[in-house]
Amino acid sequence: MHVGIIGGGIIGLAVARRLLVQHPGLTLTVLEKEPALAAHQTGRNSGVVHAGLYYEPGSLKATLCRRGVQLLYDLAHERGLDYQECGKVVVAQDAVETERLERIHERAVANGVPGVALIDRDELARLEPHARGVAALHSPHTAIVDYAAVTRALAQEVVERGGRVRTGAEVTDLALRDDGGAVARLAGRTDRHHFDAVVLCGGLHSDRLAEQVGDDPEPRIIPFRGEYYRLAPGRTHLVNGLIYPVPDPALPFLGVHHTRTVDGEVLVGPNAVLALAREGYGWGSVDLADLRETLAWPGFHRLARRWWRAGAGEMLTSMSRAAFAREARRSLPELRARDLRRGPAGVRAQAVTREGDLVDDFWITHHGRVVALRNAPSPAGTAALAIAEHVGDLLPVG
Repeated sequence: MHVGIIGGGIIGLAVARRLLVQHPGLTLTVLEKEPALAAHQTGRNSGVVHAGLYYEPGSLKATLCRRGVQLLYDLAHERGLDYQECGKVVVAQDAVETERLERIHERAVANGVPGVALIDRDELARLEPHARGVAALHSPHTAIVDYAAVTRALAQEVVERGGRVRTGAEVTDLALRDDGGAVARLAGRTDRHHFDAVVLCGGLHSDRLAEQVGDDPEPRIIPFRGEYYRLAPGRTHLVNGLIYPVPDPALPFLGVHHTRTVDGEVLVGPNAVLALAREGYGWGSVDLADLRETLAWPGFHRLARRWWRAGAGEMLTSMSRAAFAREARRSLPELRARDLRRGPAGVRAQAVTREGDLVDDFWITHHGRVVALRNAPSPAGTAALAIAEHVGDLLPVG
């Protein structure tokens, strides 16, 4: 049996590794369209290993995040990867946010997050002397890692176990075979690749790939760009670990936060603005076909009508460093616009239903011998190894 994995991010490589562990000797090929692995969502994030604070108890996100943390910790230590438990505080600024914080704490406890506790402003000042708030939630075991490095380590193990990892291999056409397998055609190639089973881990293109093998066009991926700034080198002392605001429960984005990275930098962000291309990492990145597809989706119009005010505010933070700094200063009052240096940007593949609802949980479909990850945003990096276990149980291999 020949299994194809479409997508060379952390989930694709985690699934490949898991299948080779489960089925030694399996013929397996990973196809990644970029010249390097982890080029998109995996390599363009803040590197947080999420503890599982926010997610609905019993959801795939909650279950797979908690399992994924332990698996990721084990892999990092086995492979000598940098994994730092720097801790995280979620900071409330008023009574309304304090009530939300209490609900987050209840969820975290229900999800089995270790050591999580509500703390007062004095304890917050001890942990993060430059942060300000009336209360906070402390998660001492929230960690940071380099997800691109994790992906490369997984790829190395895949090759060691006999799998193939091909970069520069863009799948332009995917068709379901009568027997439930699939046939893939690559850009610039006339030959076809026949797979007896396929796992689609296409991230920003997951809906398109799934639709080619007969899956439902809903949900549609709407790309949202998240932009980061870096703290100037002389100001990184303002942040010891991770400082987050209390998120709006109606939105899937956690708001502008302060994140220490494994290499000692501090990222500030991200915001969330509509990207003008599926891989649109700046305002100058426009793909008219991608944009037409976004604007044609009925769910986008319903989403825009519902959240246009929030969207306008996010656009302002994208256009203005001062506006971005004002948002970031809510929990870190010493921060000034001059402390910020332009940093990286990522694009979140956010699944949106026809009714305009943002899909909150992981969405995994099963069509013939094709498993498709239709929605896998944060904490997908944290949960990747657990997602791989879940997919391994769904895929008929053997």
